[in-house]
Amino acid sequence: MLQLTPQSRIFLATHPVDFRKGIDGLAAVCRQRLGDNPLEGAVYVFRNRAGTALKLLLYDGQGYWLCMKRLSQGRFRWWPTTPDARVPLSARELVILLWNGDPERAQMAQDWRRVA
Repeated sequence: MLQLTPQSRIFLATHPVDFRKGIDGLAAVCRQRLGDNPLEGAVYVFRNRAGTALKLLLYDGQGYWLCMKRLSQGRFRWWPTTPDARVPLSARELVILLWNGDPERAQMAQDWRRVA
């Protein structure tokens, strides 16, 4: 079971990826382009060139999860435009993105954090 929590580390790859790639190909993208080790448990979000599909890659300690969402109509409306290879996302921003929303325009309460 894939579970996202406020503590989940989520990274969005800003450049499109060839969606013929499977687990090994996307893990290689994490290492080579993003400079991350996919075995450290972060969730990686990839988009195809047309902007009609997303793939999520996650290692849970026993194996990889590869999840895909392809829209039946249209394209994902929001995608960051930055020269950085990856952008961090919060769990709630990822949920908004998966529902084809714009995390930057969504009106949400601030993340609650206990002050030590």
